[in-house]
Amino acid sequence: MTELVNKRVTMNRALTEYMLAQAEPPISSQQWLIDATAALGASAEMQIPHEQAVLLSFLADIANAVTIVEVGTFTGYSTLALALGLKAGGVVHTYDISSEWSGIASKAWADAGVADRIKRYTGPALDGLAALPAGQFVDMAFIDADKAGYVDYWNELVPRIRSGGLILADNVLYSGEVVSAAPSHNALAIVEFNAHVRADDRVESVLLPISDGLTIARKK
Repeated sequence: MTELVNKRVTMNRALTEYMLAQAEPPISSQQWLIDATAALGASAEMQIPHEQAVLLSFLADIANAVTIVEVGTFTGYSTLALALGLKAGGVVHTYDISSEWSGIASKAWADAGVADRIKRYTGPALDGLAALPAGQFVDMAFIDADKAGYVDYWNELVPRIRSGGLILADNVLYSGEVVSAAPSHNALAIVEFNAHVRADDRVESVLLPISDGLTIARKK
Protein backbone atom coordinates (compact mmCIF):
# COMPACT_ATOMS: atom_id res chain seq x y z
CA MET A 1 0.00 0.00 0.00
CA THR A 2 1.44 3.36 -1.07
CA GLU A 3 1.84 5.82 1.79
CA LEU A 4 0.02 9.10 1.23
CA VAL A 5 2.01 12.32 1.22
CA ASN A 6 1.60 14.09 4.56
CA LYS A 7 0.34 17.58 3.75
CA ARG A 8 -0.44 18.49 7.35
CA VAL A 9 1.36 21.55 8.65
CA THR A 10 2.80 21.56 12.16
CA MET A 11 1.46 24.71 13.76
CA ASN A 12 4.05 26.91 15.43
CA ARG A 13 3.30 30.24 17.09
CA ALA A 14 3.80 32.31 13.95
CA LEU A 15 1.49 30.10 11.88
CA THR A 16 -1.10 30.04 14.64
CA GLU A 17 -1.13 33.83 14.85
CA TYR A 18 -1.38 34.07 11.07
CA MET A 19 -4.32 31.66 11.05
CA LEU A 20 -6.12 33.51 13.83
CA ALA A 21 -5.70 36.79 11.97
CA GLN A 22 -7.75 35.37 9.08
CA ALA A 23 -10.89 35.13 11.25
CA GLU A 24 -13.35 37.99 11.47
CA PRO A 25 -12.37 40.06 14.55
CA PRO A 26 -14.64 40.06 17.61
CA ILE A 27 -17.44 42.58 17.63
CA SER A 28 -17.48 44.90 20.65
CA SER A 29 -19.81 42.71 22.73
CA GLN A 30 -17.66 39.66 22.02
CA GLN A 31 -14.49 41.47 23.02
CA TRP A 32 -16.14 42.62 26.24
CA LEU A 33 -17.13 39.03 26.97
CA ILE A 34 -13.62 37.75 26.20
CA ASP A 35 -12.18 40.26 28.67
CA ALA A 36 -14.84 39.66 31.33
CA THR A 37 -14.31 35.91 31.15
CA ALA A 38 -10.52 36.22 31.27
CA ALA A 39 -10.90 38.21 34.50
CA LEU A 40 -12.45 35.13 36.15
CA GLY A 41 -9.05 33.44 36.27
CA ALA A 42 -8.61 29.68 35.86
CA SER A 43 -12.23 29.00 34.95
CA ALA A 44 -11.80 31.14 31.82
CA GLU A 45 -10.30 28.09 30.09
CA MET A 46 -13.86 26.83 29.58
CA GLN A 47 -14.55 29.59 27.04
CA ILE A 48 -14.20 28.62 23.39
CA PRO A 49 -11.60 30.58 21.38
CA HIS A 50 -12.79 33.28 19.02
CA GLU A 51 -11.94 31.42 15.81
CA GLN A 52 -14.25 28.63 16.94
CA ALA A 53 -16.97 31.18 17.65
CA VAL A 54 -16.60 32.47 14.09
CA LEU A 55 -17.05 28.90 12.82
CA LEU A 56 -20.16 28.38 14.96
CA SER A 57 -21.79 31.52 13.57
CA PHE A 58 -20.84 30.48 10.05
CA LEU A 59 -22.23 26.97 10.42
CA ALA A 60 -25.46 28.20 11.99
CA ASP A 61 -25.92 30.56 9.07
CA ILE A 62 -25.25 28.04 6.29
CA ALA A 63 -27.44 25.46 8.06
CA ASN A 64 -30.30 27.99 7.96
CA ALA A 65 -30.71 27.27 11.66
CA VAL A 66 -33.89 28.39 13.35
CA THR A 67 -33.71 26.12 16.39
CA ILE A 68 -30.35 25.49 18.08
CA VAL A 69 -29.66 23.55 21.27
CA GLU A 70 -26.50 24.11 23.31
CA VAL A 71 -25.36 21.97 26.23
CA GLY A 72 -22.98 24.03 28.38
CA THR A 73 -23.42 27.81 28.60
CA PHE A 74 -20.65 29.09 30.91
CA THR A 75 -20.36 32.86 30.24
CA GLY A 76 -22.29 32.58 27.01
CA TYR A 77 -19.62 33.14 24.36
CA SER A 78 -20.56 30.16 22.21
CA THR A 79 -24.24 30.98 22.82
CA LEU A 80 -23.64 34.47 21.48
CA ALA A 81 -21.85 33.08 18.42
CA LEU A 82 -24.72 30.70 17.69
CA ALA A 83 -27.32 33.44 18.15
CA LEU A 84 -25.46 35.69 15.71
CA GLY A 85 -25.81 32.98 13.04
CA LEU A 86 -29.52 32.33 13.55
CA LYS A 87 -32.17 33.04 10.98
CA ALA A 88 -34.83 35.64 11.77
CA GLY A 89 -37.14 34.43 14.51
CA GLY A 90 -34.72 31.70 15.59
CA VAL A 91 -33.94 30.60 19.14
CA VAL A 92 -30.92 29.14 20.91
CA HIS A 93 -31.91 26.91 23.83
CA THR A 94 -28.88 26.77 26.13
CA TYR A 95 -28.50 24.54 29.19
CA ASP A 96 -26.10 24.75 32.12
CA ILE A 97 -26.01 23.17 35.56
CA SER A 98 -24.89 26.49 37.10
CA SER A 99 -26.21 30.04 37.04
CA GLU A 100 -22.96 31.43 38.47
CA TRP A 101 -22.02 33.31 35.33
CA SER A 102 -25.48 34.20 34.03
CA GLY A 103 -25.04 37.91 34.75
CA ILE A 104 -21.97 38.12 32.52
CA ALA A 105 -23.70 36.16 29.76
CA SER A 106 -26.90 38.20 29.90
CA LYS A 107 -25.04 41.51 29.62
CA ALA A 108 -23.09 40.34 26.57
CA TRP A 109 -26.21 39.00 24.87
CA ALA A 110 -28.08 42.24 25.51
CA ASP A 111 -25.19 44.38 24.28
CA ALA A 112 -25.07 42.32 21.07
CA GLY A 113 -28.81 42.70 20.55
CA VAL A 114 -29.51 38.96 20.60
CA ALA A 115 -30.98 38.47 24.09
CA ASP A 116 -34.43 37.85 22.60
CA ARG A 117 -33.02 34.95 20.57
CA ILE A 118 -31.74 33.03 23.59
CA LYS A 119 -33.58 30.90 26.16
CA ARG A 120 -31.40 29.88 29.10
CA TYR A 121 -32.19 26.93 31.35
CA THR A 122 -30.47 26.10 34.64
CA GLY A 123 -30.37 22.50 35.78
CA PRO A 124 -29.40 19.06 34.45
CA ALA A 125 -29.28 19.29 30.66
CA LEU A 126 -30.71 15.82 30.14
CA ASP A 127 -33.85 16.84 32.01
CA GLY A 128 -34.13 19.96 29.88
CA LEU A 129 -33.57 18.11 26.63
CA ALA A 130 -36.16 15.49 27.54
CA ALA A 131 -38.65 18.31 28.13
CA LEU A 132 -38.33 19.68 24.60
CA PRO A 133 -41.69 19.39 22.78
CA ALA A 134 -42.20 16.03 21.13
CA GLY A 135 -41.79 16.28 17.38
CA GLN A 136 -39.78 19.53 17.55
CA PHE A 137 -36.76 19.08 15.35
CA VAL A 138 -33.48 20.87 15.97
CA ASP A 139 -31.38 22.35 13.17
CA MET A 140 -28.10 22.42 15.06
CA ALA A 141 -26.70 21.37 18.44
CA PHE A 142 -23.45 22.10 20.26
CA ILE A 143 -22.13 20.00 23.16
CA ASP A 144 -19.54 21.58 25.45
CA ALA A 145 -20.21 20.43 29.00
CA ASP A 146 -19.16 17.65 31.40
CA LYS A 147 -17.24 15.11 29.37
CA ALA A 148 -18.67 12.07 31.15
CA GLY A 149 -22.11 13.14 29.92
CA TYR A 150 -21.24 13.51 26.23
CA VAL A 151 -22.57 10.11 25.12
CA ASP A 152 -25.86 10.67 26.95
CA TYR A 153 -26.24 14.17 25.50
CA TRP A 154 -25.47 12.81 22.02
CA ASN A 155 -28.04 10.04 22.33
CA GLU A 156 -30.69 12.47 23.52
CA LEU A 157 -29.94 14.98 20.76
CA VAL A 158 -29.37 12.92 17.61
CA PRO A 159 -33.00 11.74 17.31
CA ARG A 160 -34.12 15.36 17.61
CA ILE A 161 -31.83 16.69 14.86
CA ARG A 162 -33.56 17.16 11.53
CA SER A 163 -32.26 15.36 8.47
CA GLY A 164 -29.28 17.36 7.25
CA GLY A 165 -28.96 19.15 10.59
CA LEU A 166 -25.68 19.50 12.45
CA ILE A 167 -24.44 18.31 15.83
CA LEU A 168 -21.08 19.51 17.15
CA ALA A 169 -18.98 18.49 20.14
CA ASP A 170 -16.06 20.40 21.63
CA ASN A 171 -12.85 19.23 23.35
CA VAL A 172 -12.73 15.94 21.45
CA LEU A 173 -8.91 15.86 21.54
CA TYR A 174 -8.85 16.75 25.24
CA SER A 175 -5.43 18.42 25.22
CA GLY A 176 -3.99 15.42 23.35
CA GLU A 177 -4.88 12.96 26.12
CA VAL A 178 -7.04 10.92 23.76
CA VAL A 179 -3.87 9.13 22.60
CA SER A 180 -2.37 8.78 26.07
CA ALA A 181 -1.61 5.30 27.38
CA ALA A 182 -3.15 6.32 30.70
CA PRO A 183 -5.83 8.95 30.01
CA SER A 184 -7.56 10.80 32.84
CA HIS A 185 -11.20 10.13 33.65
CA ASN A 186 -12.41 12.95 31.40
CA ALA A 187 -10.06 12.01 28.56
CA LEU A 188 -11.26 8.40 28.72
CA ALA A 189 -14.84 9.63 28.50
CA ILE A 190 -13.90 11.56 25.36
CA VAL A 191 -12.18 8.50 23.85
CA GLU A 192 -15.38 6.53 24.42
CA PHE A 193 -17.48 9.36 23.01
CA ASN A 194 -15.36 9.61 19.85
CA ALA A 195 -15.73 5.85 19.30
CA HIS A 196 -19.47 6.17 19.86
CA VAL A 197 -19.75 8.88 17.20
CA ARG A 198 -17.71 6.90 14.67
CA ALA A 199 -19.97 3.89 15.17
CA ASP A 200 -23.21 5.90 14.85
CA ASP A 201 -24.61 5.20 11.40
CA ARG A 202 -27.25 7.91 11.82
CA VAL A 203 -24.65 10.57 11.06
CA GLU A 204 -21.66 11.47 8.92
CA SER A 205 -18.88 13.04 10.96
CA VAL A 206 -15.42 14.57 10.89
CA LEU A 207 -13.08 15.49 13.74
CA LEU A 208 -11.20 18.72 13.11
CA PRO A 209 -8.07 19.93 14.97
CA ILE A 210 -9.61 23.31 15.81
CA SER A 211 -8.52 24.47 19.26
CA ASP A 212 -9.00 21.40 21.50
CA GLY A 213 -10.69 19.39 18.77
CA LEU A 214 -14.17 19.82 17.30
CA THR A 215 -16.41 17.10 15.92
CA ILE A 216 -18.90 18.15 13.26
CA ALA A 217 -21.59 15.63 12.34
CA ARG A 218 -24.49 15.81 9.89
CA LYS A 219 -27.67 13.83 10.42
CA LYS A 220 -28.39 11.53 7.50
